[in-house]
Order: sequence, then structure tokens, then C-alpha cells
Amino acid sequence: MPNASPVELNCLDTGPLDMGPAEASDALPLVVIHGLLGSADNWRSHLKAWQPHRRVIAVDLRNHGRSPHAEGMAYSTMSDDVLALLDRLGVEKAHILGHSMGGKVAISLARLAPKRVASLIVADIAPVAYSHGHDDVFAALKEVERGFPKNRREADDLLGQHVDHRPTRLFLATNLERRESEKGSALALRIGLDAIMAGYDDVIGEPAGDTSYEGPTLVLRGADSVYVSDDMLPALREMLPQARMVTLKNAGHWLHADQPEAFQKAVEAFLASQPKSL
Repeated sequence: MPNASPVELNCLDTGPLDMGPAEASDALPLVVIHGLLGSADNWRSHLKAWQPHRRVIAVDLRNHGRSPHAEGMAYSTMSDDVLALLDRLGVEKAHILGHSMGGKVAISLARLAPKRVASLIVADIAPVAYSHGHDDVFAALKEVERGFPKNRREADDLLGQHVDHRPTRLFLATNLERRESEKGSALALRIGLDAIMAGYDDVIGEPAGDTSYEGPTLVLRGADSVYVSDDMLPALREMLPQARMVTLKNAGHWLHADQPEAFQKAVEAFLASQPKSL
């Protein structure tokens, strides 16, 4: 099946989170790509921390956040989406940071368009195929979709029918927005859930591309996460031969939320070591 056509990411009035430094800077921009069921909004505090030094741009991938809902979740397709957005924003080259699914998008972009990537930062994901692991999450979101909750307490009750872990439910609830319908005002999902579920085999698959990325790379992993286990490191080294690994203590898969200061400092130190010009 051919790849879906690129969509115009963050096409609504608000656009991507695009923050520039208060003073002129010759530092290359940093582009941040969220993970599955996340959004650019999840990264606001980090963007504010990095903003004094450079332009920072957080995008919403297709079927997420403020971006359009569209069929196709292949990594080559999502990479094309991001490249089209960078073209629209006039960004010729940038540092690319991606978490989880966004990390695979970032790796795909680096492999498919290496001249557009100054460096790569991959947060708690390996370039390997994973097993199915979101059935409970999808079932919980379907409960919300069917339930038309009037408030967040009702939404949490619906999510709780399938997801016991409250932090996970709070994260999923970031995808809710209030809408008016024939049944009145209710909270609804802003994500393209059906398209995500249909493309889930692509999401858990390997990044796109058939070559290694030879540019500077930082891989951050949580010490308490299973997403970048030691047995995955050979595949990671083969695809990202210049990768430097940093493990954050007391951090799980959402390492940027578990240890925000350590995460920010690791990113800042890595970026500071990179050339500023194109």
C-alpha cells in the first residue's frame, strides 16, 4: 500500500508551539516530537526551559493534538508530515528530539533526510519492533468515546474501567476537549483514535529508512523503563552508530516528566556541544 499523503500539521489557528529566544541567536532550532497519544502541549515547560537559547518548535503528529485526522501511521508518512511543516516554517536544518513513537519518527526523518538533521535526540525508545501493548488503553478511550462524559470525573471513571494506573489515566485525559452535540455538552476525544488503532502495527514497528544515521546522537533512557533494554542496544548501535547513551535514574518511560530537570540538562549539554551554524 502506498504511503498516505502528508498532512498540514497543526493546521488550526494556534499552529505548532513555536517559541523563539528573547534575543537574536545563531543556534539552530530544536524540533520536539511527542509520543503516542501525546501532544505538543505536554512539552510546554521544557520548551520554556530551552527557549532562552534557541528557537524551539513542538509539533502535533497526525491524529494527535491540533493536527488533522488522517489514515496512515507509517513512519515514512509521519516523517514526511514533519518535513512539510519545517518547509512551511522555513526551517532548513534543526536538532530533532523525539520521545517514544516520536523518537521513531525522529529516527526515520534522520535516516530519510539526514541533511535536514543537525543532531538527533531519542528519548526512551529503541529502533526495534515492539509487541502489542496498548489494548487496555484503546479500550479505555473507546469507553470515553461511547460514554459522553459530562466532566473529568465521569471521564476518569470510564477510563478506570480498563486502566488502573491513575497517572496513565491523567495522561490520557489530556486528549479530552469539550464539544457540543445532539446529546448536549460533553467531553470528547480530540485524537483520531480509529486511525491510530488501524495503524498501530506500523506504530509498534521499526522506523522507516534503510541506512544508518551517522550524525551526532543522544539516546536518553529511563532506568526504570523497559523500552530500551540492554538486549536492544546492538540494533540501536547499528542504526545509530554515533549514539551516546545516558540513563536517567528514578525515571520510567515518561522520563521527561519523571525527571524533568535532569532531562533538560542532558539535552542542553548535548546541544551545547554541537556546532551552531548550518
